[in-house]
Amino acid sequence: MRILGIDPGLARVGYGVIEVEEQRGGAQHLLDCGIIRTEPGRSEGERMVEIARDLRVLIRTWKPQLAVVEKFFFYRSSTTISVVQARGVLMMTLARFGVAVVEFPPMQIKQALTGHGHAQKDEVLEAVMRELNLDTPPRPDDAADALAAALTGWFQR
Repeated sequence: MRILGIDPGLARVGYGVIEVEEQRGGAQHLLDCGIIRTEPGRSEGERMVEIARDLRVLIRTWKPQLAVVEKFFFYRSSTTISVVQARGVLMMTLARFGVAVVEFPPMQIKQALTGHGHAQKDEVLEAVMRELNLDTPPRPDDAADALAAALTGWFQR
């Protein structure tokens, strides 16, 4: 099973693609990770188009059966609306390709990977590295967060 994890944002959308070999006891492998970066000087609409375009490429390349999107944690910030709009673009694009979507809040992702919902970022990163048998941490942090989401999707299936 191929799982695409997504950490939503406007300036940077983290993504991580894992393959789970169900016949081999659920062995998990990292296929790809990184970020979709949008240009800050462009309008929000143009940035949304960039996100949709780059996500379409990822979907066509990796053909995920499941997408796991980190639920947006609401807080007061000048970027809250923009991030929510970018998340809507992500959800719409996934739906257009018929990719099943599940969502988890950050606390549930931390719980699934470390055993407690208030884990620190480095604890989550260590769990991602252990589960995917990585020698070096995935970078940037947005990509590591997306991989954590993808792993949670597998654990919570």
